Amino acid sequence: MENQAVKDSHTSQTSLRRWLEPVLVLAILGSLFGYLGSQMGLSSLVNTLFNTAHQLLLNTVLFIMGITVLSGALSQLLSEFGVIRLLEVLLAPLMKPIFRLPGRTALAALMTFFSDNPAVISLAKDSRFRKGFTPWQLVSLTNFGTAFGMGLIVVTFMATLQLPSGESTASAALIGLLGSLIGSVVSTRLMQHMIRPLVGETLMDDEVVSLGAKPGLSQEAAPTWLRVLNALLDGGKSGVELGMAVIPGVLIISTFVMLLTFGPGEQGYNGEAFQGVALLPVLAAKVGWLFELLFGFQQPELVAFPATSLGAVGAAMSLMPPFIAKGWITGNEVAVFTAMGMCWSGFLSTHTAMLDALGYRHLTSRAIVAHTIGGLCAGVAAHQIYLWLG
Repeated sequence: MENQAVKDSHTSQTSLRRWLEPVLVLAILGSLFGYLGSQMGLSSLVNTLFNTAHQLLLNTVLFIMGITVLSGALSQLLSEFGVIRLLEVLLAPLMKPIFRLPGRTALAALMTFFSDNPAVISLAKDSRFRKGFTPWQLVSLTNFGTAFGMGLIVVTFMATLQLPSGESTASAALIGLLGSLIGSVVSTRLMQHMIRPLVGETLMDDEVVSLGAKPGLSQEAAPTWLRVLNALLDGGKSGVELGMAVIPGVLIISTFVMLLTFGPGEQGYNGEAFQGVALLPVLAAKVGWLFELLFGFQQPELVAFPATSLGAVGAAMSLMPPFIAKGWITGNEVAVFTAMGMCWSGFLSTHTAMLDALGYRHLTSRAIVAHTIGGLCAGVAAHQIYLWLG
């Protein structure tokens, strides 16, 4: 009787959930699109959604795919000729105590620094690179690599800005780079702490090498030129597959982040790409005192930069000229923006796809929480270091 009562209770809960979930989904979607449509107009909203997704597909997704193809080819080449093994030996004394990762992981930081977040997955998918990783270390590569994404572009852009005060931004950009490193440690270690009990400790030593030598000539017997060619083509092929895997995350998440961040165009809402209701900056103004305390922001509108960095740091950098024109930017803002922009580097638009490519999509929420905290710590660290050195 007791078992039957438990079974009936479970059936009742399941039935209620089946009715409740679609109602809640319809209510949330109706409220969201009702608000957006009332602000932008239904026709403009729909056109903006499609145009933004189209522009992201052409200008962002294909760019990322180009990065993954080239970085995949490079990583496979470096793996083929033992460079990864050398890096592990040289950098293990630093990587292990700081990030709790094998020394070869430094290659992932270099590749994402010079390119973008998905480059780290090109390495993670190479079974020779990830040999010796535990599952929790492998999954944390998503947070580790993202913290260095587009780093060279962000640091260079910030270091060459011209402020009305004449203050040099190069030193502030370097402070931001240091802040981003601090944020990367926080994000990576926190992610590892959150997922370690869930994914286990089994070393990845016995997996089938998916990108190994092809039948025919062995690695030792094959001429060097053939090994180079095979490594480049195999790595590039894996890059194409990863570039395709990134598409849903970029188009869906980035489109809505931008819709909530940007405002109308110069001629109002006309359905062009990258328009929106600018809700995030308005909400940030409600707690402007907190952003001043944490980051030293004197204007609540400045929160638009880190908010936009959640979806696309390239789009966030485009906000700098108007901020400078309004006189809102000092060395402190440059340092904080560099740290948060580099550490976050559009992780909301790539984390889901990156974890999906690794086969751990169910850990996406934990990765996002850990990286959000890491980016905030990066901004706070950059602000404090700037005050200390100033």
